Amino acid sequence: MIRREGDRLQVFGNLTIQTAATLQQQGIPVDVPALSMDLSGVEAVDSAAVALLLGWQRQAQAQGVSLHFENLPANLLSLAKLYGVAELLPA
Repeated sequence: MIRREGDRLQVFGNLTIQTAATLQQQGIPVDVPALSMDLSGVEAVDSAAVALLLGWQRQAQAQGVSLHFENLPANLLSLAKLYGVAELLPA
């Protein structure tokens, strides 16, 4: 689940293969010049979470929106480093 408060998004729950496709289809709001995405409410992740964040980043860039991730869970950051894409997730 994603909750929006102005230019801040809060993500809750699981970012896994079971939820990633739905969240990717919902997309993120691109009606502001910059967004901050707080992931402190994320409970579980798998490799689909890395793909999801990269997808959101591509969506934001395509619309000229600056997207910044906050409070990346350690296991998500570990996966991003393992796949060599951590530097693509601005935190």
